[in-house]
Amino acid sequence: MILETSRADVYNAPMSIASSTEQSSDRLRIYGIARTRAFRALWMAAELGLDYQHLPIEIGAAGARSPEFLAINPNGRLPFIVDDDLVLFESLAITLYLAKKHSNGNLYPGTLEGEASAWQWSLWAVTEVDRGVNIWSLHAIRLPPAERDAIKRNEALKVLVAPFKVLDAAVAKQKYLLGNDFTVADLNVAAVISRAVDMDLSAIPNLKAWLTRCLDRPAARKALALKAKADNETPAEVTRRIAKINRL
Repeated sequence: MILETSRADVYNAPMSIASSTEQSSDRLRIYGIARTRAFRALWMAAELGLDYQHLPIEIGAAGARSPEFLAINPNGRLPFIVDDDLVLFESLAITLYLAKKHSNGNLYPGTLEGEASAWQWSLWAVTEVDRGVNIWSLHAIRLPPAERDAIKRNEALKVLVAPFKVLDAAVAKQKYLLGNDFTVADLNVAAVISRAVDMDLSAIPNLKAWLTRCLDRPAARKALALKAKADNETPAEVTRRIAKINRL
């Protein structure tokens, strides 16, 4: 069962940590609008079929940096989760934690070597491709056309050439990153580069096929629908603020 709390509900009735805990102490809570990296946690929760509450709070002073939410995650960033007594931030730490807790030996690799490979690809996604894909998506799609910077967009594409070739080679001879089965490694990398699905990926067909395969999973489609809805409802000034805060 998924309980979706609307943004209006979150803004009009901000909750303290105590009241939030009282309302749903036995339910995983995922904080963050799906347009953000919360998408990754939402996809994982859907893959696992978890009973959770989604609180789609926004970035900035009205959301993640408000006193109520800074008390939970002092970084003032999204996403973060509350699971029983655990408060956890950093999106890929969240997905790794949930996969290991609920699907150890399946979605989460059951061997030390498999676990290490899942960590490897998750860290690789953050260090090698996350920023480039975000810059490209802002200046190719998300910012108003008159405000897009073609130089930044093209530079981002150049930066992505080498790591995308690495990823293309990794899935050239097997369906998924760790073999023939979808794992948290695939979810993490595909979630990080999900906006790259709108790029011209014809020069790296293995990556394109793998990414399509990952994003076509029923759980991914559910999370992508939330993300698309959030994208469509995001005012231009918020997108500008995202680009400015993250220097994109």
